Amino acid sequence: MEYINQFFIDFIDILNEMSPYLMLGFLFAGILKVAFPQKFIDKYLGQKNGKSVLYAALLGIPLPLCSCGVIPTGISFYKSGASKGSSVSFLISTPQTGVDSILVTYSLLGLPFAIIRPFIALLTGLFGGMLTNHFDKDEKEIPVQNTDSCCSTEKESDCGCNGKCNTETKKKKSPLYTMFKYAFVDFLQDISKWLIIGLLLAAVISVLIPDDFFSAYIGNDFIGMLVILVASIPLYICATSSVPVAAILMMKGISPGAALVFLMAGPATNAATITVLNKVLGKKTMWSYLLSIVTGALLFGLLIDNVFPREWFTMGALHDHMGAHEGHWMLPDWLRWGSSIALVLLIINGYLQKYISGKNKLKSTDPEIAVNKKLVIVNGMSCNHCKNSVEKHIGAMKNITLAEVNLEQKLLQLEGNNIDLQIIKKELESLGFEFGGEVKNKN
Repeated sequence: MEYINQFFIDFIDILNEMSPYLMLGFLFAGILKVAFPQKFIDKYLGQKNGKSVLYAALLGIPLPLCSCGVIPTGISFYKSGASKGSSVSFLISTPQTGVDSILVTYSLLGLPFAIIRPFIALLTGLFGGMLTNHFDKDEKEIPVQNTDSCCSTEKESDCGCNGKCNTETKKKKSPLYTMFKYAFVDFLQDISKWLIIGLLLAAVISVLIPDDFFSAYIGNDFIGMLVILVASIPLYICATSSVPVAAILMMKGISPGAALVFLMAGPATNAATITVLNKVLGKKTMWSYLLSIVTGALLFGLLIDNVFPREWFTMGALHDHMGAHEGHWMLPDWLRWGSSIALVLLIINGYLQKYISGKNKLKSTDPEIAVNKKLVIVNGMSCNHCKNSVEKHIGAMKNITLAEVNLEQKLLQLEGNNIDLQIIKKELESLGFEFGGEVKNKN
């Protein structure tokens, strides 16, 4: 019973510490969505040179894309004409950071960690992109697809493309509506599951692992980094949810450098990303990607543990049962509790909306009503970025007049003339998803 009580106490303490900065991070995410639309992002990633790699890394750092959402986005850039180098740079830098994770890093780990994370994301993205371009220098440029059509913008209601857009009945929304909906509905839905898992895992580690565990059993800091690295590479965790886990691990005795390894390799790598990169961009690109992250994580981990003053990276970590920070000003209780309650309510609202959407959307669709309608299963979609990527690329294909995804049921509704499912399958697989076959009429 004591363990259960302590688990809930630690869980609430971590949530209260994170939630004000997380809510502010969500708001910034919505602002970025309005200020930097997809068309603007696509524009700067096309050439096989250092400038496009730099642009990709800089664009990726503030974007609040989770580990799963960055895969179809990065592949989408590549299919739209971005070089492999800039695509890899984006895939490396983006999941390591984001405005939300930077603010949460400040709240739990202190200012030095919050500063160095985006800096490291930039350098590793640059290194990975340049390395990829070096290994890929003899490959021919891929043809650039036209992404300037109205169907690839957010002004679909104004295009008049006779059904080519994903939804004919969309109305143009105000920037303010778009900002808040993306921040507190779409983006929150994307990371809520992993945020909850990260908080629960941090609380479990806090309760079950003794405070001197790592110092007693893994006395060497470098060996600790290697252990954390091996565990982190296949792990699926987003940048924001990795922060409370790293903070608790530091309380249990791992070095700041090992914590940084987890903050880098955990979000930036996972089994799904590695598989997709190998399949879509090739084995050389996949190894360039992994080598960049592993080298960067170990190098900067060693710098933090052996060159920089260690107190820079320990004074802001959670301590005294997460009751106070030595590193920065303590927020008032009303703000912390109010932010936590608002965050919980928003997460509940997100799950309710997903449940309602899953029940209502496509429920009356009969794929056999007409020859120009099909319903197919798409495995691997796990967030709104996945949904948008599938709808954008499949909807832009020849003979397709409608491509609409039900994310909850993993279904793709297609309308068009002479739909060839083998071509659909090939396009889905090139985006990193799995074609699960057509849904046949049960009657």
